[in-house]
Amino acid sequence: MKIDILTLFPSMFDGFLTNSIIKRAIENKLVEINIVNFRDYTLDPHHKVDDTPYGGGSGMVLMVQPIYDAVMALKDDDTKVILLTPDGVTYNQKRAYELKKIKHLIIICGHYEGFDDRIRSVVDYEISVGDYVLTGGEIPAMILTDSIVRLVDGVIEEESHINDSFNPNTNLLDYPTYTKPREFKGMKVPDVLLNGNHKEIDEYRLKESIKKTQERRPDLLEK
Repeated sequence: MKIDILTLFPSMFDGFLTNSIIKRAIENKLVEINIVNFRDYTLDPHHKVDDTPYGGGSGMVLMVQPIYDAVMALKDDDTKVILLTPDGVTYNQKRAYELKKIKHLIIICGHYEGFDDRIRSVVDYEISVGDYVLTGGEIPAMILTDSIVRLVDGVIEEESHINDSFNPNTNLLDYPTYTKPREFKGMKVPDVLLNGNHKEIDEYRLKESIKKTQERRPDLLEK
């Protein structure tokens, strides 16, 4: 899988790409992640990528030309383009599973007051990470990349993400987990997890997942 992230602030991704699961996935050649400064594609002699909005208003707006040309230079027949925007469809685990099947993703990080609406002409998905506004799309791009890459075959054990909260097959929150010590300040690990009976353990975990979902996210059960 290949992911190209278009941004004006490449250094924001330095730590993200050189630690933990993302780093291992890159080193094992399971995913290729490129950080592209779309300022490199501007035709403006002063490398300008934004300007004041037509019709007036505050802030600066990202120009269509640099981003359009960057996407055209990078995309091929297997590419899907994602625009990160607060007015996009709210991101979820089901969408992460859909996106991990795509061979090449281009993720556009917005910034400043907004972007020229004509950028949407090269976009396949418009995605929001929640009902709030950030200064730019770099953090949302990391969220998408992390959530997608961990689902790529070979990056982590399949069982790890099959049992995740929000898995499309169950739509439940994850069950509670425990490790050593068996007792801490009077709080004990449930006996069922210690008896070695995997059928009973599976039944207990499903029951606890349903219970947690009912208490914290009943809307998921309605789905």
